Amino acid sequence: MVNKVVWQQLTDVFNSKGVTLVAVSKTKPAGDIKELYDLGQRHFGENYVQELMEKQATLPRDIHWHYIGHLQSNKVKDIAPFVHLIHAVDSFKLLVEINKQAMKNGRTIDVLLQMHIADEETKFGLDEKEIISLLDYYEAQKETLTNVRICGLMGMATFTDNHEKIRAEFAQLHNFFKFLAGTSFFGKDYFSICSMGMSADYEIAVAEGSNMVRIGSMLFGSR
Repeated sequence: MVNKVVWQQLTDVFNSKGVTLVAVSKTKPAGDIKELYDLGQRHFGENYVQELMEKQATLPRDIHWHYIGHLQSNKVKDIAPFVHLIHAVDSFKLLVEINKQAMKNGRTIDVLLQMHIADEETKFGLDEKEIISLLDYYEAQKETLTNVRICGLMGMATFTDNHEKIRAEFAQLHNFFKFLAGTSFFGKDYFSICSMGMSADYEIAVAEGSNMVRIGSMLFGSR
């Protein structure tokens, strides 16, 4: 069941701060997504390719679909025709495949690089040195990588009740984001997304500079 009151409260706050709300709709029925869509929500996040494809085929075409899970290279072709933003690019191989499939579909696909900021080793992502190395590759081959565009960074904090630890991890990501935004890797017109924060920690994330948050359970209930 969709919590419309919470959606309105979050929307009002985020709009005033220039923060994009991505409603994480994974495992939820298309009817719930349509409820939020009818209220005005346009950004929805999914992390299973097959589920995303099924929902995209039946729901309004102006929805901005965000792929927020770990994406395998062989699955890129399935979402390349329509995906709005891929959140979790963690290898140059995946970046090349996204470019390849975007080219086949006559599109430019926007992506975020996933930075590992948490203690948990189970979380995917790159450290700062690995991101710099990937960007060096990207810069060296940018004449052929014309259909993929790196628009920012995303990261997930450690799952903990220690708010200061969460705050420090988000601050680390945002500081690195600001550093990259000031380098020669990017045009300042599009490297603009710092995605961090979910239902449990979005307030800390926004306070530390996030301009895109992913909210699921607060809107759709627990899974």
